[in-house]
Amino acid sequence: MNSTHKAPTMQYRIGQIVPSSNITMEREVPAIFAKRMEVLPERFSFHSSRVRMHRVVAEELAQMNRDMGRCAQELADARVDIMSTACLVATMCMGPGYHRQTVEDLSAEIGDVENMPAVMTSAGALVEELKDFGARRISLLAPYSDALTRTVIEYIETEGIVVQDAINFSILDNLEVGARDPMKLLEDVKQLNVTGVDVVVLSACVQMPSLPALEIAQQALGIPVTSTAACTVRQMLRRLNLRAEAPGAGALLGSRTGLA
Repeated sequence: MNSTHKAPTMQYRIGQIVPSSNITMEREVPAIFAKRMEVLPERFSFHSSRVRMHRVVAEELAQMNRDMGRCAQELADARVDIMSTACLVATMCMGPGYHRQTVEDLSAEIGDVENMPAVMTSAGALVEELKDFGARRISLLAPYSDALTRTVIEYIETEGIVVQDAINFSILDNLEVGARDPMKLLEDVKQLNVTGVDVVVLSACVQMPSLPALEIAQQALGIPVTSTAACTVRQMLRRLNLRAEAPGAGALLGSRTGLA
């Protein structure tokens, strides 16, 4: 009797360092991976460690950056394969290119362990995955104050990507950001100047929900649409040497919805 040997399915552990008031990244990131698991063989589990932050203001963001080392150590104890910070603006408010320093600092906090995880940031994922996709000009939506939005724009442009237009909603309470209806973005994006851009970033914030609106916005605009959460998943997959694809999560994860 012939038997067919099946190769074992690869299992990966995904770790996130999440602000204590973030209620989005532990939903959207697993949701994107769940759709991927419907069509591709790799399996994923999800693990997080939380660091205190309630209001999206400079003082709390700086304190959160100082406290993230503990979270990195905790996730390393779980032997995650990859870990990412889950707060874009906390990194960007520290100055241009700071995502590289964050990776160095967190790696140092983990130290010499048997299974060293790949370390990344959501801020780095946004700029690096946009560049890898070929985006040189973007427009974006963000929940931040005017000052923090300017910081985000300057950070992105320092990385060589032009921000043609940005709309921000000046929401300081992070729980309010997470409670915002993602479908409102479909009306918001109509006010955004997207002429000639390569990509629209529907949410330049990992706390502002956008996943249910990504494909609808891309269909309406006929332009590649993404979010920081989607870019985070893309970089996780690329760092794990896996196909950077997932259904229903915008062009940077392989969707051709609405595109010529």
